[in-house]
Amino acid sequence: MHIAEGFLPPAHAAAWGVASAPFVVHGVRSLTREVREHPESTLLLGASGAFTFVLSALKLPSVTGSCSHPTGTGLGAILFRPPVMAVLGTITLLFQALLLAHGGLTTLGANVFSMAIVGPWAGYAVYRLLRRYGVRLMVAVFFAAFVADLSTYCVTSVQLALAFPDPGSGFLGALGKFGSIFAVTQIPLAVSEGLLTVLVMRLLVQSSKGELTRLGVLIADKQARGETEAVAR
Repeated sequence: MHIAEGFLPPAHAAAWGVASAPFVVHGVRSLTREVREHPESTLLLGASGAFTFVLSALKLPSVTGSCSHPTGTGLGAILFRPPVMAVLGTITLLFQALLLAHGGLTTLGANVFSMAIVGPWAGYAVYRLLRRYGVRLMVAVFFAAFVADLSTYCVTSVQLALAFPDPGSGFLGALGKFGSIFAVTQIPLAVSEGLLTVLVMRLLVQSSKGELTRLGVLIADKQARGETEAVAR
């Protein structure tokens, strides 16, 4: 997902930066309001950012010659909503570009758009839809993390196909090629990330039930308390 420094044509890099900017600005406002109104959430915010940083810093080689990694954005999107994750994801990608040579500054806008914007929004949408129809919390968490991960790579495939269309088959041909490169390893990685996110959420349910209730992840009623007890068991 981390498109390397200088890999995109300048016009494409600038366009993705412009597309990402409003989401990040809105996210800064949301994050500032969250910290101002609920300073006790700072620790959980830091944990969400660290989870994203660690998972997205992993580089796992692909059989296609590329490399893939989890994204870690689904957890934060569930806890604090996608606007906040736009900021946490941007900070993560900026530090990785500066300190790990993972991604780049010229491609930061494109990487932010795929991992910090589309991924969290797609995962959160799936989470809310499943919860609305009564799906159990941990099942919804799994699919949210799975979709957040996989949608990030789908967007990256689109970005690369737009920048480098196939000489013969154009955009669609390039999209198929880039998508197939990622799909070989990304689908099992998305499953693994979903399972890991469920494990982390189980720990949070046991240790931070009050905070999760305030955030709306757990509902403060008898049904939710029964679900919490079931999760703890």
